[in-house]
Amino acid sequence: MAEKGDDTTFEKQSALFALAIADVVLINMWCHDIGREQAANKPLLRTVFQVMMRLFSPRKTTLLFVIRDKTKTPLEYLDPVLREDIQKIWDGTRKPQAHKDTPLSEFFNVEVTALSSYEEKEEQFKEQVSQLRQRFFQSISPGGLAGDRRGVVPASAFCYSAQQIWKVIKENKDLDLPAHKVMVATVRCEEIANEKFSCLMIDEDWLALEHTVHDGAVPNFGKRLSSILDTYLSQYDVDSIYFEESVRNAKRQHLELKALQLVHPAYISQLEHLRADAFEGFKKRLEQSLCRGKGFAASVRTCTQSCMLDFDKGCLDAAIKHASWDSSKVREMLCHDIEAHASSVRNDKLSELEASCRKQLTIALTEPVESLLDASDCDTWASIRKLLKRETDLAISNFFTAVSGFELDQEALDKMVQNLKDYAKSVVEKKAREEAGKILIRMKDRFITVFSHDSDSMPRIWTGKEDIKAITKEARSASLKLLSTMAAIRWDDKPDKIDNILLSTLLDGTVSISQDRPLGVSGDPLASSKWEEVPPEHTLITPVQCKSLWRQFKAETEYIVTQAISAQEVYKQSNNWLPPPWAILALILLGFNEFMALLRNPLYLMVLFVVYLLGKALWVQMDIPREFRNGTLSGLISISSRFLPTVMNLLQRLAAEAQGNPAPEASTPSGHHTSQSFRNQAENPHIGSIPSSSTSERDSEYRRVARKEDS
Repeated sequence: MAEKGDDTTFEKQSALFALAIADVVLINMWCHDIGREQAANKPLLRTVFQVMMRLFSPRKTTLLFVIRDKTKTPLEYLDPVLREDIQKIWDGTRKPQAHKDTPLSEFFNVEVTALSSYEEKEEQFKEQVSQLRQRFFQSISPGGLAGDRRGVVPASAFCYSAQQIWKVIKENKDLDLPAHKVMVATVRCEEIANEKFSCLMIDEDWLALEHTVHDGAVPNFGKRLSSILDTYLSQYDVDSIYFEESVRNAKRQHLELKALQLVHPAYISQLEHLRADAFEGFKKRLEQSLCRGKGFAASVRTCTQSCMLDFDKGCLDAAIKHASWDSSKVREMLCHDIEAHASSVRNDKLSELEASCRKQLTIALTEPVESLLDASDCDTWASIRKLLKRETDLAISNFFTAVSGFELDQEALDKMVQNLKDYAKSVVEKKAREEAGKILIRMKDRFITVFSHDSDSMPRIWTGKEDIKAITKEARSASLKLLSTMAAIRWDDKPDKIDNILLSTLLDGTVSISQDRPLGVSGDPLASSKWEEVPPEHTLITPVQCKSLWRQFKAETEYIVTQAISAQEVYKQSNNWLPPPWAILALILLGFNEFMALLRNPLYLMVLFVVYLLGKALWVQMDIPREFRNGTLSGLISISSRFLPTVMNLLQRLAAEAQGNPAPEASTPSGHHTSQSFRNQAENPHIGSIPSSSTSERDSEYRRVARKEDS
């Protein structure tokens, strides 16, 4: 710093500028000014000390006094005198209250050196200058000329820093060096951070890693990403090492934050891939475990633990050391996915088991219930209840065995068991309602079975000895029992009055059921839409419907009874050809004379016997009873058309037998007889057995007559 005697504004500005930017300030002094009160450097030192007060919190600066034109006086004598002068100037400088008692050593390191006269001792001068130059080369070394270097500015920012300092000084403002250093560090560190962030965005390794992680999980993701971030953060640290530490660290944190924001989506993608891989692994392991027959709950626990362990390892591999990102949300989502899938599989498996049990119940109940309802006796519903309990208990037992591995809570288990019980009841109820819809057909079948077969289940032959009224009542009673059984569902042993009401009302006729009587008349227990003591939901056929069905049933079975009565009458007629007793008595009384005449004349008796044999033969051959069975007129016409051929046939047979050559039977009459008999039997099945019996008897009689004639 050059000496200036005038305390001008520029001198103050230049002094302040030198103190703000320099670590070492050189003050050139003439050797003869040391110890003099009016030395030329005294105003300069006073200016330096005054402007130092404007630096608020200045760094420690080295004041290097260079004594030129050194005399023979040793430097050891000049140094104390110079320091004493400097101290006097410091003490005489006006200071702010904050630094009133602050010593000079807090602000300055005072160094003194001397140079010989160039003109007198040129070689020595050059040597001393060279030594001083070496001290400057090593000024930043420990113990060097540079002070504490607290406010050092990197070379890359020196130009900008010097411009800003001089700008503030020129505006005649107080220069706050710490704030200025912060400002310079802020600008430069931000520039460095932006530069490193821009380089990170186009880094090939980062772009490749980002592209790869979008397609699937990347091995060693955390290490690779941490390495990339470390590279650029290290470069930032190197480039900003000489700037204000607080600003440098703040900008580094900001750079790190921006970098983490840049790579965070890739980290999330990595976690999502890990989650998807873990979830798929869970599904495959669970399926394999279930295929091996392991319990469902145990399989879920084992597979869940294994998959969560894989996911946690993947999260550790994906973690980077620069951030403590929390993967708990993705982990919770994975747990939720696993629970949802396990619940879905559990529901599907339980549904399959329940469907299997229901199918088993349907097969085990449908046909047996139908058979029991078709039989319909007094113990039908007791048997159905017993069957229902047995099959339901068996299905529930199988269900318990199948769901033991699911570890269901008792409430859910009870609910599913109740559903099976309800379903079993619904199968029985559905079948009962289905059979109730066919009750009229069932009743008619039951009536025909009982009416047309005896106690040994053999078909009845109406010979005239059967009590058709009693048989009809028995058959109707059986049909009414079927109607009573199908009228309502009996889930318990509680007795009801349905059977008694139907028997007393419809069969016994205690209450009139005439069609012209209104249904709502008081006293008719069937004039109602529900049964007493039977819930409506258990009613299959209402009383009114029972009454209507019975009326229709009687109308449709009346024809069967009529046919049986007709068959019985026909049988009686076919087996009763004798005249009435009064006619026989009249013949005896009126024909006594003719009878005595026959006895007196054996020839008449022989002729009468031959006529009898011929008539009997014609009777048997022409099957006279069968011909008249279809009516008198039709019988006469048929007999008249067949009489002559039959007589001729008989005569031919007699002639042939008399000669010893039996003639073959004519096929026409017998064939006609056979076809006609079959046709008549098909037309009337209830009396079909009667002609067969009569024909066989007549054939036997005919053979006996023929043998007598031969003899």
